[in-house]
Amino acid sequence: MAELNYKNAGVDIEAGYKSVEMIKGYVKETMRPEVLGGLGGFSGAFSLKAIKDMEDPVLLSGTDGVGTKIKLAFLLDKHDTIGIDCVAMCVNDVICAGGEPLFFLDYIACGKNYPEKIAMIVKGVAEGCKQSECALVGGETAEHPDLMPEEEYDLAGFAVGVVDKKDMIDGSTIKPGDTLIAVKSSGVHSNGFSLVRKVFDMTKESLETYYDELGTTLGEALLAPTRIYVKMIKEIRKSGVDLKGCSHITGGGFYENIPRMLPDGTKAVVNKNSYELPALFKLMQKKGNLDEHMMYNTFNMGVGMVLAVSPEDADKTLEAIKASGEEGFVIGSVEAGEKGVEIC
Repeated sequence: MAELNYKNAGVDIEAGYKSVEMIKGYVKETMRPEVLGGLGGFSGAFSLKAIKDMEDPVLLSGTDGVGTKIKLAFLLDKHDTIGIDCVAMCVNDVICAGGEPLFFLDYIACGKNYPEKIAMIVKGVAEGCKQSECALVGGETAEHPDLMPEEEYDLAGFAVGVVDKKDMIDGSTIKPGDTLIAVKSSGVHSNGFSLVRKVFDMTKESLETYYDELGTTLGEALLAPTRIYVKMIKEIRKSGVDLKGCSHITGGGFYENIPRMLPDGTKAVVNKNSYELPALFKLMQKKGNLDEHMMYNTFNMGVGMVLAVSPEDADKTLEAIKASGEEGFVIGSVEAGEKGVEIC
Protein backbone atom coordinates (compact mmCIF):
# COMPACT_ATOMS: atom_id res chain seq x y z
CA MET A 1 0.00 0.00 0.00
CA ALA A 2 1.31 3.45 -0.94
CA GLU A 3 2.28 5.75 1.89
CA LEU A 4 -0.78 7.73 2.96
CA ASN A 5 -0.47 11.50 2.77
CA TYR A 6 -2.67 14.55 2.21
CA LYS A 7 -2.04 14.56 -1.54
CA ASN A 8 -3.19 11.00 -2.19
CA ALA A 9 -6.07 11.63 0.20
CA GLY A 10 -7.20 14.13 -2.42
CA VAL A 11 -5.88 17.54 -1.28
CA ASP A 12 -2.94 18.98 -3.22
CA ILE A 13 -1.31 21.67 -1.07
CA GLU A 14 1.20 22.50 -3.82
CA ALA A 15 -1.67 23.18 -6.26
CA GLY A 16 -3.07 25.56 -3.63
CA TYR A 17 0.24 27.44 -3.45
CA LYS A 18 0.41 27.60 -7.24
CA SER A 19 -3.12 29.02 -7.58
CA VAL A 20 -2.36 31.71 -4.96
CA GLU A 21 0.75 32.74 -6.91
CA MET A 22 -1.25 32.86 -10.15
CA ILE A 23 -3.97 35.12 -8.74
CA LYS A 24 -1.76 37.66 -6.97
CA GLY A 25 -1.54 39.88 -10.06
CA TYR A 26 -5.32 40.02 -10.47
CA VAL A 27 -5.83 40.82 -6.79
CA LYS A 28 -3.23 43.59 -6.89
CA GLU A 29 -5.24 45.41 -9.59
CA THR A 30 -8.18 45.82 -7.16
CA MET A 31 -6.25 47.49 -4.34
CA ARG A 32 -7.46 50.67 -2.66
CA PRO A 33 -5.31 52.94 -0.45
CA GLU A 34 -7.15 51.69 2.63
CA VAL A 35 -5.94 48.10 2.22
CA LEU A 36 -3.19 47.23 4.71
CA GLY A 37 -0.75 44.42 3.96
CA GLY A 38 -0.79 42.04 1.04
CA LEU A 39 -2.42 38.77 0.08
CA GLY A 40 -1.55 35.79 2.25
CA GLY A 41 -2.29 36.94 5.79
CA PHE A 42 -4.85 35.26 8.00
CA SER A 43 -7.27 38.15 7.49
CA GLY A 44 -7.75 41.10 5.15
CA ALA A 45 -7.01 44.44 6.81
CA PHE A 46 -8.81 47.61 5.72
CA SER A 47 -8.30 51.03 7.30
CA LEU A 48 -11.44 52.98 8.27
CA LYS A 49 -9.54 56.26 8.54
CA ALA A 50 -11.18 57.61 5.38
CA ILE A 51 -14.72 57.25 6.78
CA LYS A 52 -14.14 58.75 10.24
CA ASP A 53 -15.34 62.15 9.04
CA MET A 54 -18.83 60.80 8.40
CA GLU A 55 -21.45 61.94 10.91
CA ASP A 56 -22.81 58.45 11.48
CA PRO A 57 -21.08 55.80 9.35
CA VAL A 58 -23.12 52.65 8.77
CA LEU A 59 -21.55 49.44 7.49
CA LEU A 60 -23.56 47.52 4.91
CA SER A 61 -22.89 43.92 3.98
CA GLY A 62 -24.06 41.48 1.36
CA THR A 63 -23.32 37.85 0.60
CA ASP A 64 -24.39 35.71 -2.33
CA GLY A 65 -23.35 33.15 -4.90
CA VAL A 66 -24.16 32.65 -8.56
CA GLY A 67 -26.60 29.76 -8.23
CA THR A 68 -26.88 27.14 -10.93
CA LYS A 69 -25.58 29.52 -13.60
CA ILE A 70 -22.28 27.95 -12.67
CA LYS A 71 -23.31 24.76 -14.51
CA LEU A 72 -23.07 26.67 -17.81
CA ALA A 73 -19.49 27.59 -16.99
CA PHE A 74 -18.75 23.87 -16.50
CA LEU A 75 -20.43 22.87 -19.77
CA LEU A 76 -18.69 25.57 -21.81
CA ASP A 77 -15.44 25.33 -19.85
CA LYS A 78 -15.50 29.12 -19.54
CA HIS A 79 -14.64 30.40 -16.08
CA ASP A 80 -13.46 34.01 -16.48
CA THR A 81 -16.81 35.82 -16.07
CA ILE A 82 -18.62 33.86 -13.35
CA GLY A 83 -16.61 35.84 -10.76
CA ILE A 84 -18.07 39.09 -12.09
CA ASP A 85 -21.53 37.64 -11.38
CA CYS A 86 -20.55 36.80 -7.83
CA VAL A 87 -19.30 40.33 -7.09
CA ALA A 88 -22.32 41.88 -8.83
CA MET A 89 -24.82 39.93 -6.76
CA CYS A 90 -23.24 41.24 -3.55
CA VAL A 91 -22.31 44.84 -4.40
CA ASN A 92 -25.58 45.59 -6.22
CA ASP A 93 -27.37 44.74 -2.98
CA VAL A 94 -25.05 46.97 -0.94
CA ILE A 95 -25.64 49.97 -3.22
CA CYS A 96 -29.43 49.60 -2.94
CA ALA A 97 -29.02 51.22 0.48
CA GLY A 98 -26.73 53.91 -0.95
CA GLY A 99 -23.51 52.31 0.23
CA GLU A 100 -20.07 52.50 -1.33
CA PRO A 101 -18.60 48.98 -1.55
CA LEU A 102 -15.24 48.93 0.24
CA PHE A 103 -13.95 45.39 0.07
CA PHE A 104 -14.84 41.88 -1.06
CA LEU A 105 -13.89 38.31 -0.17
CA ASP A 106 -14.57 35.20 -2.22
CA TYR A 107 -14.94 31.52 -1.35
CA ILE A 108 -14.36 28.76 -3.89
CA ALA A 109 -15.13 25.15 -3.04
CA CYS A 110 -13.87 22.67 -5.61
CA GLY A 111 -13.61 18.92 -6.09
CA LYS A 112 -10.03 19.32 -7.24
CA ASN A 113 -7.79 22.37 -7.34
CA TYR A 114 -6.79 23.06 -10.94
CA PRO A 115 -4.65 26.21 -10.47
CA GLU A 116 -5.32 27.57 -13.98
CA LYS A 117 -9.08 27.22 -13.50
CA ILE A 118 -8.97 28.84 -10.04
CA ALA A 119 -6.93 31.69 -11.53
CA MET A 120 -9.58 32.25 -14.23
CA ILE A 121 -12.36 32.32 -11.64
CA VAL A 122 -10.48 34.84 -9.49
CA LYS A 123 -9.64 36.89 -12.59
CA GLY A 124 -13.41 37.40 -12.98
CA VAL A 125 -13.81 38.22 -9.29
CA ALA A 126 -11.06 40.83 -9.60
CA GLU A 127 -12.70 42.30 -12.71
CA GLY A 128 -15.97 42.62 -10.78
CA CYS A 129 -14.13 44.34 -7.95
CA LYS A 130 -12.51 46.78 -10.38
CA GLN A 131 -15.92 47.58 -11.91
CA SER A 132 -17.33 48.26 -8.44
CA GLU A 133 -14.21 50.08 -7.18
CA CYS A 134 -13.85 47.79 -4.19
CA ALA A 135 -10.77 45.87 -3.05
CA LEU A 136 -10.42 42.10 -3.14
CA VAL A 137 -8.82 41.71 0.30
CA GLY A 138 -8.88 37.95 0.65
CA GLY A 139 -10.55 34.67 -0.09
CA GLU A 140 -10.45 30.93 0.32
CA THR A 141 -10.12 28.01 -2.05
CA ALA A 142 -11.22 24.77 -0.40
CA GLU A 143 -10.52 21.43 -2.05
CA HIS A 144 -13.31 18.95 -1.26
CA PRO A 145 -12.37 15.48 -2.56
CA ASP A 146 -15.20 12.92 -2.41
CA LEU A 147 -17.71 15.69 -1.66
CA MET A 148 -17.78 17.29 -5.13
CA PRO A 149 -16.89 15.95 -8.60
CA GLU A 150 -13.32 16.90 -9.55
CA GLU A 151 -14.39 19.17 -12.41
CA GLU A 152 -16.95 21.13 -10.40
CA TYR A 153 -16.78 24.07 -8.01
CA ASP A 154 -19.04 26.53 -6.25
CA LEU A 155 -18.41 30.22 -5.78
CA ALA A 156 -19.74 32.63 -3.17
CA GLY A 157 -18.72 36.07 -1.99
CA PHE A 158 -19.11 38.68 0.70
CA ALA A 159 -19.01 42.46 0.32
CA VAL A 160 -18.81 45.25 2.90
CA GLY A 161 -19.72 48.85 2.14
CA VAL A 162 -20.30 52.07 4.05
CA VAL A 163 -22.77 54.95 3.97
CA ASP A 164 -23.41 57.97 6.19
CA LYS A 165 -26.72 57.24 7.90
CA LYS A 166 -28.25 60.50 6.63
CA ASP A 167 -27.51 59.39 3.05
CA MET A 168 -29.05 55.92 3.29
CA ILE A 169 -31.63 54.94 0.68
CA ASP A 170 -34.46 53.23 2.54
CA GLY A 171 -37.61 53.97 0.51
CA SER A 172 -39.27 55.76 3.42
CA THR A 173 -39.88 58.98 1.44
CA ILE A 174 -41.42 57.24 -1.60
CA LYS A 175 -44.95 58.50 -2.18
CA PRO A 176 -47.75 58.22 -4.74
CA GLY A 177 -46.87 60.10 -7.92
CA ASP A 178 -43.17 59.23 -7.83
CA THR A 179 -41.55 57.98 -11.02
CA LEU A 180 -40.09 54.50 -11.45
CA ILE A 181 -37.01 54.29 -13.64
CA ALA A 182 -35.67 50.99 -14.94
CA VAL A 183 -32.03 50.28 -15.74
CA LYS A 184 -31.33 47.67 -18.38
CA SER A 185 -29.84 44.31 -17.50
CA SER A 186 -27.30 42.42 -19.59
CA GLY A 187 -29.47 39.31 -19.75
CA VAL A 188 -30.65 36.79 -17.19
CA HIS A 189 -27.93 37.92 -14.74
CA SER A 190 -27.61 35.25 -12.01
CA ASN A 191 -31.16 34.26 -11.11
CA GLY A 192 -33.70 31.84 -12.54
CA PHE A 193 -31.18 29.37 -13.98
CA SER A 194 -32.89 26.34 -12.45
CA LEU A 195 -35.83 27.21 -14.74
CA VAL A 196 -33.56 28.18 -17.65
CA ARG A 197 -31.98 24.72 -17.45
CA LYS A 198 -35.41 23.13 -17.82
CA VAL A 199 -36.31 25.31 -20.83
CA PHE A 200 -33.15 24.59 -22.83
CA ASP A 201 -31.15 21.39 -23.26
CA MET A 202 -28.07 21.83 -21.13
CA THR A 203 -25.57 20.32 -23.53
CA LYS A 204 -22.48 21.83 -25.11
CA GLU A 205 -24.11 21.45 -28.53
CA SER A 206 -27.28 23.26 -27.42
CA LEU A 207 -25.34 26.10 -25.76
CA GLU A 208 -23.13 26.55 -28.82
CA THR A 209 -26.16 26.90 -31.12
CA TYR A 210 -26.32 30.32 -32.79
CA TYR A 211 -29.67 32.17 -32.70
CA ASP A 212 -30.28 34.97 -35.17
CA GLU A 213 -32.63 36.77 -32.78
CA LEU A 214 -29.95 36.77 -30.09
CA GLY A 215 -27.12 37.72 -32.42
CA THR A 216 -24.95 35.24 -30.53
CA THR A 217 -24.90 31.65 -29.31
CA LEU A 218 -27.30 30.61 -26.58
CA GLY A 219 -24.42 29.96 -24.18
CA GLU A 220 -22.88 33.39 -24.70
CA ALA A 221 -26.25 35.06 -24.15
CA LEU A 222 -26.93 33.10 -20.95
CA LEU A 223 -23.41 33.40 -19.54
CA ALA A 224 -23.24 37.20 -20.09
CA PRO A 225 -22.06 38.59 -16.74
CA THR A 226 -24.38 40.48 -14.41
CA ARG A 227 -24.19 44.26 -14.74
CA ILE A 228 -22.56 46.07 -11.84
CA TYR A 229 -24.40 49.31 -11.07
CA VAL A 230 -22.05 50.86 -8.48
CA LYS A 231 -20.67 53.63 -10.71
CA MET A 232 -24.20 54.41 -11.92
CA ILE A 233 -25.57 54.92 -8.41
CA LYS A 234 -22.55 57.09 -7.55
CA GLU A 235 -23.20 59.18 -10.68
CA ILE A 236 -26.88 59.65 -9.76
CA ARG A 237 -26.01 60.71 -6.22
CA LYS A 238 -23.32 63.06 -7.56
CA SER A 239 -25.91 64.73 -9.83
CA GLY A 240 -27.83 65.89 -6.77
CA VAL A 241 -30.86 63.67 -7.35
CA ASP A 242 -32.69 62.53 -4.24
CA LEU A 243 -32.71 58.81 -4.93
CA LYS A 244 -35.69 57.67 -2.84
CA GLY A 245 -35.64 53.94 -3.52
CA CYS A 246 -33.50 51.35 -5.23
CA SER A 247 -34.42 47.76 -6.01
CA HIS A 248 -32.01 45.13 -7.37
CA ILE A 249 -34.08 42.77 -9.55
CA THR A 250 -32.84 39.32 -8.60
CA GLY A 251 -34.60 36.04 -7.72
CA GLY A 252 -38.33 36.65 -7.54
CA GLY A 253 -38.25 39.12 -10.42
CA PHE A 254 -40.49 42.21 -10.37
CA TYR A 255 -43.09 40.86 -7.97
CA GLU A 256 -40.76 40.08 -5.11
CA ASN A 257 -38.05 42.73 -5.43
CA ILE A 258 -39.78 46.01 -6.29
CA PRO A 259 -42.00 45.95 -3.16
CA ARG A 260 -38.89 45.60 -0.97
CA MET A 261 -38.20 49.33 -1.45
CA LEU A 262 -41.81 50.50 -1.06
CA PRO A 263 -43.34 51.91 2.14
CA ASP A 264 -46.73 50.58 3.28
CA GLY A 265 -49.69 52.08 1.45
CA THR A 266 -47.93 52.33 -1.91
CA LYS A 267 -47.76 50.07 -4.95
CA ALA A 268 -45.65 50.05 -8.10
CA VAL A 269 -47.54 50.27 -11.37
CA VAL A 270 -45.30 48.98 -14.16
CA ASN A 271 -46.01 49.53 -17.85
CA LYS A 272 -44.62 46.44 -19.58
CA ASN A 273 -44.95 48.18 -22.96
CA SER A 274 -42.58 50.97 -21.92
CA TYR A 275 -39.67 48.99 -23.39
CA GLU A 276 -38.91 46.22 -25.84
CA LEU A 277 -38.61 42.89 -24.04
CA PRO A 278 -35.15 41.49 -24.90
CA ALA A 279 -35.11 38.60 -27.36
CA LEU A 280 -33.65 36.15 -24.83
CA PHE A 281 -36.71 36.42 -22.57
CA LYS A 282 -39.09 36.11 -25.53
CA LEU A 283 -37.24 32.98 -26.62
CA MET A 284 -37.41 31.45 -23.12
CA GLN A 285 -41.11 32.22 -22.74
CA LYS A 286 -41.95 30.71 -26.13
CA LYS A 287 -39.69 27.66 -25.87
CA GLY A 288 -40.68 26.88 -22.28
CA ASN A 289 -44.36 27.77 -22.78
CA LEU A 290 -44.11 29.89 -19.62
CA ASP A 291 -46.95 32.14 -18.53
CA GLU A 292 -46.29 35.85 -18.19
CA HIS A 293 -46.75 35.98 -14.41
CA MET A 294 -44.11 33.29 -13.94
CA MET A 295 -41.70 35.19 -16.19
CA TYR A 296 -42.04 38.43 -14.18
CA ASN A 297 -41.91 36.44 -10.94
CA THR A 298 -38.68 34.61 -11.86
CA PHE A 299 -36.54 36.73 -14.19
CA ASN A 300 -35.41 40.34 -14.37
CA MET A 301 -37.07 40.64 -17.82
CA GLY A 302 -34.33 42.95 -19.10
CA VAL A 303 -34.36 45.21 -16.04
CA GLY A 304 -31.46 44.98 -13.58
CA MET A 305 -32.58 47.75 -11.24
CA VAL A 306 -35.66 49.85 -10.58
CA LEU A 307 -35.22 53.30 -9.03
CA ALA A 308 -37.79 55.60 -7.44
CA VAL A 309 -37.43 59.38 -7.80
CA SER A 310 -39.61 62.47 -7.76
CA PRO A 311 -41.10 63.23 -11.22
CA GLU A 312 -39.07 66.45 -11.42
CA ASP A 313 -35.84 64.43 -10.97
CA ALA A 314 -36.62 61.85 -13.68
CA ASP A 315 -34.77 63.56 -16.55
CA LYS A 316 -31.71 64.31 -14.44
CA THR A 317 -31.65 60.67 -13.27
CA LEU A 318 -31.82 59.39 -16.85
CA GLU A 319 -28.95 61.71 -17.83
CA ALA A 320 -26.82 60.42 -14.94
CA ILE A 321 -27.59 56.81 -15.89
CA LYS A 322 -26.50 57.50 -19.46
CA ALA A 323 -23.35 59.31 -18.28
CA SER A 324 -22.38 56.21 -16.30
CA GLY A 325 -22.61 54.03 -19.41
CA GLU A 326 -25.89 52.34 -18.52
CA GLU A 327 -29.28 52.60 -20.21
CA GLY A 328 -32.41 53.70 -18.37
CA PHE A 329 -36.05 54.49 -19.12
CA VAL A 330 -39.25 55.34 -17.28
CA ILE A 331 -41.08 52.09 -16.55
CA GLY A 332 -43.99 53.26 -14.39
CA SER A 333 -45.02 55.12 -11.27
CA VAL A 334 -45.91 54.77 -7.62
CA GLU A 335 -49.59 54.84 -6.66
CA ALA A 336 -51.54 54.57 -3.42
CA GLY A 337 -52.68 51.06 -2.59
CA GLU A 338 -51.71 47.80 -0.99
CA LYS A 339 -47.96 47.24 -1.21
CA GLY A 340 -47.17 45.22 -4.32
CA VAL A 341 -46.64 45.39 -8.07
CA GLU A 342 -49.22 45.84 -10.80
CA ILE A 343 -48.01 45.06 -14.31
CA CYS A 344 -50.18 46.41 -17.07
